[in-house]
Amino acid sequence: MCWRKEVAKFLVQKSGPLTGEVTISGSKNAVLPIMAAALLTEEKCTIMETPALRDVDVMCQLLESLGAEVEDKLEDNIVEIEAKTISQNEAPFELVKKMRASILVIGPLLARTGKAVIPLPGGCAIGKRPIELHLKGLRALGVEIKEESGTQGPLEAKVDRLVGNDIYLDFPSVGATEVIMMTAAVAEGTTVIENAAQEPEIVDLANFLNKMGAKIKGAGTATVKIDGVEKLHGVSHQVIPDRIEAGTFMVASVITKGNILIRNILPDHVKPVTAKLRECGAEITMTEEGMIVRGDVNPIISTDIKTLPYPGFPTDMQSPFMALLTVAKGPSVVIETVFENRFMHVAEFNRMGANIKTQGNCAIIPGDKQLQGAQVVATDLRAGAAVVLTGLVAEGTTEVSDIYHIDRGYENFVEKFRGLGATILRIED
Repeated sequence: MCWRKEVAKFLVQKSGPLTGEVTISGSKNAVLPIMAAALLTEEKCTIMETPALRDVDVMCQLLESLGAEVEDKLEDNIVEIEAKTISQNEAPFELVKKMRASILVIGPLLARTGKAVIPLPGGCAIGKRPIELHLKGLRALGVEIKEESGTQGPLEAKVDRLVGNDIYLDFPSVGATEVIMMTAAVAEGTTVIENAAQEPEIVDLANFLNKMGAKIKGAGTATVKIDGVEKLHGVSHQVIPDRIEAGTFMVASVITKGNILIRNILPDHVKPVTAKLRECGAEITMTEEGMIVRGDVNPIISTDIKTLPYPGFPTDMQSPFMALLTVAKGPSVVIETVFENRFMHVAEFNRMGANIKTQGNCAIIPGDKQLQGAQVVATDLRAGAAVVLTGLVAEGTTEVSDIYHIDRGYENFVEKFRGLGATILRIED
């Protein structure tokens, strides 16, 4: 996969109601741990509905650097991974710094080689995302971990024998739950994770591992039980649809007073977004073809949101939903409880006239604003999509820079929006 220059930008203009249909791609947050888990077997794994994203490209390069043979057929949304041997148990810093999900390979490396050296991962600057819970879980499974001083690590982990254990997570961390599940799948004995993350991506990873021969029960609940097995085998697996991309297009329909049919969407995965959009006046119905989201039926009114771990309102939808609240009638309050630094997009919205005030983890949005186009920055992946949404309803032209963040998590972003009638152009500077 060849990506364009990181100095590219979007030019977005007021577009009127978005109409038509859009098909949701495979989930970024599901496919990355599944790709890492493919290292657990010597046999080939075929992963279908893999989205063509920067993060997927980085994960392909990371797996190849560790010795796996990776064939990406991303024009067909397929990746094949075959890790007959692991030739390297140290992840390259140049790749790890680009993506937080790089930490996911630590468990498979330990299972296959007994050792892993991982620099502390990068990713979006949305606040502290410590890996203490990942390490706590690994230590409980018998792993010795040495951390060097300094923000970039690296950390060295080694193990002679993985042994199951009972692990309580102080916070239902998605990454920690995934790392523990992968590692415990081939540990001796039984592992029980209490206060586990319950996101759909956890369930998809468990389904993938169980197809490989793992014995995992309870994924999607607060208690996950893993009976370790001696060996896993290759499988084919289809990744679930991306619920955050789906939510983004749901908001896009409402903010533009549009009428969009969203295909390849699992309604149970977007329940919090659906509920809040209905509170705002949106009309949402499910048909055999997909979900129809209409923002042209009722006036759009304000509501309050509070982000929480799944099944609560997703933190990844906080900034796109705040974009809608800037133009909704009446004031709104947004409380962010998952990440402490996820209001960086507020400054970008305010450049466009939103007049949002923040205090700690609370943002007050006055609403009912006529936004004006401006030069703004995609401060992180989801904030990038959010400022595009505001650009669709702002007077004049909105110039969005640092769009490489958006490339990390949205497949065919411009093409999908243009297909709905949006006026958006990608410019290579």
